[in-house]
Amino acid sequence: MKTTSKTDWTRVKREAAQEAPIAFDAASDLYDPNDAAQVQAFFSVATVQRRGAQKSPTKVPTTIRFDADILAALKASGRGWQTRVNEAMREWIKTHPSHS
Repeated sequence: MKTTSKTDWTRVKREAAQEAPIAFDAASDLYDPNDAAQVQAFFSVATVQRRGAQKSPTKVPTTIRFDADILAALKASGRGWQTRVNEAMREWIKTHPSHS
């Protein structure tokens, strides 16, 4: 089965020629992610952007086990369900002081 492309490749090539090449330094024309030497050269000068410090107190990752139906209901409440669980726990702690 042979299919014929309906893409106007002449137009694509013309428009691509008008665009500025994606260069990572003055020595290269185009960045080819399939060229191992170019990839290595790119990452040798690349800088990694890190997320800044949290504005509010840092949250600590943990594991908690919920019954399947409880977890399903929490997730079904939509985005932000973990934040809402955190807020509910904060309220519970206010009304149930620790007996240490």
